Amino acid sequence: MMDDKEPDAAGLERREMLLAGGAALAAGLVPAPLQAANRNSSALGARLQGVQHFGLTVQNMDRAFEFYTEVLGGTEVMRDGDFQGERIHNTLLTDQEIEARERGVNPRTIGVPDLLGGSQRLDVRFVQFDNVVIELLQYRDASEPMGGPKSFAEPLDHMSPAFPRMMHICFHIRDDVDFNRFIHDLETESTRRGMTQVRANRVMTVTSEKDRLAAPMEANSNPITEGKSNGWRLIYCKGPEGEQLEFVQALGPVKKTFDDALAARRKLVVAR
Repeated sequence: MMDDKEPDAAGLERREMLLAGGAALAAGLVPAPLQAANRNSSALGARLQGVQHFGLTVQNMDRAFEFYTEVLGGTEVMRDGDFQGERIHNTLLTDQEIEARERGVNPRTIGVPDLLGGSQRLDVRFVQFDNVVIELLQYRDASEPMGGPKSFAEPLDHMSPAFPRMMHICFHIRDDVDFNRFIHDLETESTRRGMTQVRANRVMTVTSEKDRLAAPMEANSNPITEGKSNGWRLIYCKGPEGEQLEFVQALGPVKKTFDDALAARRKLVVAR
């Protein structure tokens, strides 16, 4: 039996060929069809470029768009809509259609819009931030105008980050920003625009909305000063649609942890 620490000549030759092939691929010396063939046979993670966007289904498209662009400062990438028909319906809703049939119920009763027949339509808008895109989606009846306040289904009344399957959007506050002041200004600007759902938590115990509003500004964020998360500052907040948001600031040791992880990730991607 061969010693695992001493590869045979064939193994060395194969390894050298793989290394040479990887170097040629990185240098752009491999013909495009061969590059594609190599990529398509590689690990799944090597075929990804990363996260392209987060999607949020909203009740009021114009209100949500105003919040993510005018309040939080994102920029519009594009908008499209009035989507209907068999292909888009099946693309988005096949799983829910099958579930309805297995339950023996009308798909509409479990929140499946009729894009197939066109009774409902789908509109989308994409908003660009520095490192990610957010997609806003609105399902509406065909008779309702694009961007209006009426959606196909009612929003969930109770949203908790403790629910399995619940997701949130996290925004990264710049290093030199006063976090507590940012939260104060966010709530003030949102209230001015009539977005009363935009409410951030407090780190002190409050038992009413009046108490929450009366809390001192230093209660607007939670600074972590020990352990692996040392340097992390955060607070959870609801958006104008009742969606779960988070705002974070990463400084000190935890900033280095994330920066090192990103640098290691970039090296890994280049080596693939």
